[in-house]
Amino acid sequence: MEPSRDIARLIEIMARLRDPETGCPWDVEQTFETIAPYTIEEAYEVADAIERGDMVDLVDELGDLLLQIVYHARMAEEDGLFDFGDVVYAVTRKMIRRHPHVFGDETVRGRKLAKGTWERIKAEEKAERAAAHRDAAANGQGEVPSLLDDVPRALPALMRALKLQKRAATAGFDWDTAPPVLSKIREEFDEVAERVETGDQAGIADEFGDLMFAMVNLGRHLGVEPEAALEATNAKFARRFRAIERELERRGRTLDAATLEEMDAIWDSVKAAEKLAAD
Repeated sequence: MEPSRDIARLIEIMARLRDPETGCPWDVEQTFETIAPYTIEEAYEVADAIERGDMVDLVDELGDLLLQIVYHARMAEEDGLFDFGDVVYAVTRKMIRRHPHVFGDETVRGRKLAKGTWERIKAEEKAERAAAHRDAAANGQGEVPSLLDDVPRALPALMRALKLQKRAATAGFDWDTAPPVLSKIREEFDEVAERVETGDQAGIADEFGDLMFAMVNLGRHLGVEPEAALEATNAKFARRFRAIERELERRGRTLDAATLEEMDAIWDSVKAAEKLAAD
């Protein structure tokens, strides 16, 4: 079998890999649940290649992500649920429906009007899905629909917390300003401290989660994207720690031999230098 630019070849390859008799044993035993983590990982690797501006890697990572879609579609086809063509049909139908100003007769001028049309059509689609879910629940298939249903459970925790809060806010379940959120953070912090005093590890984890959720809420009210803010802090921490390593090496010292006080002093020096440069 030869590589090809035709998507049909990739679908054929996946069918061969999943063949119970002649396929790859590892691929054959996989399920939606076991493949899902790889799907998430591949999406992150696509984002990483974009952030690094590495177009060579991006081609490769996009291919890996596409493979995940083909993989899920193949497993669904084996179970008689849907196939790759259904996936393509669903997304093409969605894009055509959401862009009547491009593919239909409706005339929309300007970004704001186009966005308004997009949001109206998305709301219609959401109502249709909710009705279908209600019908399924009435027939004993699944749960009664919730406002939070379309917030994916597989999202990173910070992103999911933000989306859950935004969705609840549409129903009026929200504070109007940031000060009450600050009060909630102080309350949650005190509860973490109380659990630390008791040494209750399960309680510590529970209250720590509440504190993080409240911090996400504060970021939302302040217009700060929690995931982006934490990633910026991750990058800052890595940059300063590397500066500690370089300075220790310049002094002929190693991380193992350095004291915490010595590393803290270098950290403070690097931090001060960065602040001076920024000012």
